[in-house]
Amino acid sequence: MVQKDFDNILTQEFLDELLPPERTDQFFDALYGDASEGAYDIRLEPISISGSRIVLAFNLLRRPDKCLVCSLTYGLPNVFSRHPLINIKGMVEKIKEAGIPAKKWRLGDTEENSPSLHVIPLYIDLD
Repeated sequence: MVQKDFDNILTQEFLDELLPPERTDQFFDALYGDASEGAYDIRLEPISISGSRIVLAFNLLRRPDKCLVCSLTYGLPNVFSRHPLINIKGMVEKIKEAGIPAKKWRLGDTEENSPSLHVIPLYIDLD
């Protein structure tokens, strides 16, 4: 499969199906008991596609009047990797079902791109 095919599969629409916008509120409701306590919205977006690896990003977009730095986003890769509402394992399975030969995945460290955007890279190695 060539990069063009991956681009046709890993559309923003497909990624929004893997991680729908309402999942953020569900995540914070489970974490804090109140979705309004969340400091950011989570959106899965494509970063790069090469012959042997796909890189997606969990973009953490600051909510109005909230603080990303104060919300301890640096511990999130560990939380995201195990949390059933985020369900990365299930996401990767759906990516495989869509025709992309995903072999294994791992999360990178949280990157602070700006005060309103933190990014957690999701690396997916291909067969």
